[in-house]
Amino acid sequence: MDLGLEDRVYIVTGATRGLGNATARELLADGAKVIITGRDGKTVAAAADELGDGCAGVPADNADPDAADRLIAAARDRFGRLDGILISVGGPPPGSAADNTDEQWRAAFEAVFLGAVRLARAASQALGAGGVIAFVLSASVHEPIDGLTISNGLRPGLAGFAKSLSVELGPRGIRVLGLLPGRISTDRIRELDALGGGDAEENQARRTAAIPLRRYGTPAEFGRTAAFLLSPAASYVNGVMLPVDGGARHGF
Repeated sequence: MDLGLEDRVYIVTGATRGLGNATARELLADGAKVIITGRDGKTVAAAADELGDGCAGVPADNADPDAADRLIAAARDRFGRLDGILISVGGPPPGSAADNTDEQWRAAFEAVFLGAVRLARAASQALGAGGVIAFVLSASVHEPIDGLTISNGLRPGLAGFAKSLSVELGPRGIRVLGLLPGRISTDRIRELDALGGGDAEENQARRTAAIPLRRYGTPAEFGRTAAFLLSPAASYVNGVMLPVDGGARHGF
């Protein structure tokens, strides 16, 4: 299937590894141009070199108020246009309501919530009809995840913002949506599997049993889903929060 991505230009934040990196890889494979970001300049440069032609790396922290304008300018300077953005951030620190500190909440709010809002707000001004803004959120949008209290607090609010934005921007032909990854085999998930005591492999086996497909997803599977939703092939998909979880969410 031709996704219509040839020479379209996207920003993918947090793309030096994990789900953002997998999405950038799929976009590039289908002919798009991509600006990738990460907080460490050397890591960003290495990831951009590994992804190859059509990819440029720009060091940026989502919590930086100037990051959005710099990234949009980089896309236009390097590739001459901007067609969409995938806003992906690292997960907040684990912990319970009693354990997480005010400082952890503030830092996570800046990076996960307010940083994402700024990026989306700037992109909404830069994009024209056919543009798309997508958020990488979490299964915690629908159901709290044990031990991830900050994520449980922030991700649902960001999903609500995305839904509101989809209504506001729809008349301009700009789509807004969210992806809700479940258990995808990334470094972050492996770290979470090791929390709470016990053997990490046993923890994974127990969680796998709760997934109807009986396995964790791969980053490439997530990346292909995200690339489709960012593409013109999904031009009538707007305002949705799509679980990418192997069927782990049992509700509609």
